[in-house]
Amino acid sequence: MIDWDDIRYFLAVARGGSVRAAAKSLGVNHATVLRRIAQLEERLGALMFEKLPAGYRLTDAGEEVLELAKQMEASSLKLETRVLGRDQSVRGLLRVTLAPPLSTHLVMPDLADFARLHPDIEMEILSFGELANLTNREADVAIRVVYDRKTLPLNLHGLKGPEVFGGVYMSRDRLAAWRAGAPDPIRWIVISLHGIPDWASEGEVRTTGVPFRTTDAESQIAAVRQGLGLTTLPCFIGDVDPLLVRVPGTDLHMYGTVWFLTKGETRKTKRVRLFTEFISRRLAAYAPLLSGQTTSHD
Repeated sequence: MIDWDDIRYFLAVARGGSVRAAAKSLGVNHATVLRRIAQLEERLGALMFEKLPAGYRLTDAGEEVLELAKQMEASSLKLETRVLGRDQSVRGLLRVTLAPPLSTHLVMPDLADFARLHPDIEMEILSFGELANLTNREADVAIRVVYDRKTLPLNLHGLKGPEVFGGVYMSRDRLAAWRAGAPDPIRWIVISLHGIPDWASEGEVRTTGVPFRTTDAESQIAAVRQGLGLTTLPCFIGDVDPLLVRVPGTDLHMYGTVWFLTKGETRKTKRVRLFTEFISRRLAAYAPLLSGQTTSHD
């Protein structure tokens, strides 16, 4: 009998195009992936992949197995979510995926409060750039900021939350120095992948044409605190930081709306229902902060 775990590894290589990508997505090492693929090939008596300089390509036999493997995966996920839907205990694993800024700068105290209220629930917070996939059961709940509801998958159940706005910020000390006539150039501080948003303007402060680039939000925030220049931030970060101030003459911009997303039968489990109800109430209370209605430290 074919081991379902071997099929999982096969699908990961087929989708990722390489053993390295598969190992990363599954959270295992390179050798484990190779061993699992070799085990599957031995049981089926055929090679699944052709190794090329650019990665792994499915053989004809592998293409045939791929369609059946997808069906096996769909059946497995359906069975798992149905069983989970009947699980009404307030214990077990709860995986929540959300963007790092939301986790670090807004809801971590609330996540901690929920964990204290329910000590038998094992919390796993998946806070990284790429949000986990609910359809593949990588997470139970996703908290996402979405500009257009139509971009969300139709098979997910969504609970709408508050709107999120952002603005243009700079160091409070740097603004004071600029007003005093300091000659130091003021730069745009940007995350490399994003650049300067179309909606952002310099307002009353003029910048040099040479930007300062970072690869992540935490470095971006650290750079603007150092007085290098202007940057765009969600209001829930910029407005509560005593070192930062909104740049005079700039406007707020709507990033999107918070959505709490769950999948199929999983959303019926008691721990998922308790969490979504709890965190949606907490975020609703943050609506003025999220929309930029609080006072910036000017």
